[in-house]
Amino acid sequence: MKLWLDDVRDPRSVKIQEDFGADGDELWVKTAASAIHYLRQGIVESISLDHDLGPPSAGTGLDVARFIEEQAFYGTIPKLVWAVHSTNPVGRKAMTQAMTKADEFWNASPTE
Repeated sequence: MKLWLDDVRDPRSVKIQEDFGADGDELWVKTAASAIHYLRQGIVESISLDHDLGPPSAGTGLDVARFIEEQAFYGTIPKLVWAVHSTNPVGRKAMTQAMTKADEFWNASPTE
């Protein structure tokens, strides 16, 4: 399963596909909790992250990236293909750092 985390950008939109790299096959989730729900199931193969998800109750893409980083450390979710499509430069940098660290954990794992 491919996840697209974004509160406003629809991955089925041709414009979003052209500008942000969506392919239209992603499951569109709009909150950090929704993304984490699917990640916990172990069925996500790839994820693309936006940082700002609207109201504070929606969480942020950084919440998801940190969750992924932690789970990668513990080896509880499989390695993901990932992208960050956020236009927030500070959020983008923080999410990229967390996901890069997750990659390091996955790559160091003897099971991968």
